[in-house]
Order: sequence, then C-alpha cells, then structure tokens
Amino acid sequence: MLLGPAVDGLDVHTEGVYVDVTFGGGGHSTEILNRLGNGKLFAFDQDKDALANVGADTRIVLIPHNFKYLADKLAELHVVEVDGLLADLGVSSHQFDVAERGFSIRFNADLDMRMDQSQLLTARDILNYYPEQELMRVFREYGELNSARKMATEIVRVRGEKFIETSDELKSVVSRFAPRAKENTFYAQLFQALRIEVNDELAALKTLLEQAVQVLKKGGRLVVISYHSLEDRLVKNFINSGNFEGEIQKDFFGKPIGLVFKSITRKPIVPDEKEVEVNPRSRSAKMRIAEKL
Repeated sequence: MLLGPAVDGLDVHTEGVYVDVTFGGGGHSTEILNRLGNGKLFAFDQDKDALANVGADTRIVLIPHNFKYLADKLAELHVVEVDGLLADLGVSSHQFDVAERGFSIRFNADLDMRMDQSQLLTARDILNYYPEQELMRVFREYGELNSARKMATEIVRVRGEKFIETSDELKSVVSRFAPRAKENTFYAQLFQALRIEVNDELAALKTLLEQAVQVLKKGGRLVVISYHSLEDRLVKNFINSGNFEGEIQKDFFGKPIGLVFKSITRKPIVPDEKEVEVNPRSRSAKMRIAEKL
C-alpha cells in the first residue's frame, strides 16, 4: 500500500540502514533496495510464508520474528542505529487470499487467523473457550461493535451444544446481529476483532513504537501505515505527544516535554483514487510520517 509515498517518506540515503518490520510480499523492501547503494535493509516477518519472497540480494537480511522483538534482534546483529523504519500494519494480501489462513470473510475456512503459525492461540480457541465477558471485550474494544454483549451471549449458548469451527459457522451464529445492507462491514469488524486478539496486535504496535525511539538515530524517519482507527490513534498519539494517551506533558514553564518525534504529516496520507481502484483494500489505509528529535 502507498508504495511510492511510503518509501519517499523514509527519505532513503544510498548508504543508509533501514528496517521494514512488515516484509510480507516484499513490495516496500524491493523499492527501498532500488534506492539503496551499499546500504543495508533489515526486514522482519513472523510469517514463514514470507521467506519465499526473499531474493538473493545480499543487502537485505530477513529476521523471522515479530517486530516486537525489533531492538533485541537488531542488537544481536550488532546494529545500533538505523536511518529509517517502515511498518505496513494489518494483514498482507497473501494472507487474505489464502483461504485456509482464515483471515478473509470471503472464504469458508477454519477459524485460525494466526500470523505466526507456530503460536498456539487461534480464533477458534477464543470463540470456544473465552468467558462471555472476555468475548464481549474483544468484540467491543477491537471490533467497535455495538452488539458485542448480545453476540458474546449467543456464542456461549451455541458453543455449549457444538463447537464453532469455521468462518461460515461463525457468520451463521451472529448473522442476526448484522445491520441490513452492511453485513460485509459487520463481518469485517468481527474478523478484525478476533485477528487483533489472536495476534496481540495493539500491544505489539505499542512495543514497536517505543523501540523505534531506541533504534532510530536523530533525524531518522518513521513511516507507519495503519488500517483502522485503533492503530492510527496509537500512532498519532505517540508521534504527537510521546505517549499513547495523546496527552502532551509540560514543564513548569509550559514547555512540552517527553516528545520524541516531529510529525512530518499534519494529516495522514491516504491512497489516491487510482490506487483504490486497483486495490480496494487500500481504501482504509492511513500513513503517518515522523522524524526522531
């Protein structure tokens, strides 16, 4: 998503050191490499399927771990500072398009939704074992669904008779709560909520942003593309205030303290009409760019 603008935002120097913490299909990494001379690129991806997208370029090192381990994994490679960091959050097109991964509402598949296939927790586990109050929390906080309480109650009732195993079974259980003519949006929010819980995405994002402050050199660029308001709010608040609550702290004289970034984008950058037409999934993308102080 936002391929050109995202890499432009990194302000790539030919001898620089950069990190793409969401390698995925390798699109952003390839564009970064196109602009590098003898620089270095470190790419993170916890999905083993991403390994197939790595070419033979010696300037790139793929680190097969979640980006929440950013600082430790770079330290193991004796990388102290980097010139830029890019994060394209959310689910990759490959993950959406492989039915058995369970991310997409388009397919009837097992309720998996793990980005890291080695972890144990799946969406199926959440639906069949979480207490009712915890299900309600997931649906309300991560899906922002008004019917969270009623859905949680219905799921607990149904699973008492038969486990909920597949996407279609889940949609059948909650279909009566879907607003008319907005069914796809409703199911997308529901699947988003489960995916965030399965992969602990918001906690990982917070850890990433805090560690970005550690690894970026002064003047280094941070580029983050988010796909829903929960992610974008965390990114915006951290860039603008240095904390996730968005509360700017001030000293005795009223001068802001605790700021770690200068925002380069007053408003988030969004895809143009041409990109949305080619890739409808990009419609919800918002990109923010910041420079370390």
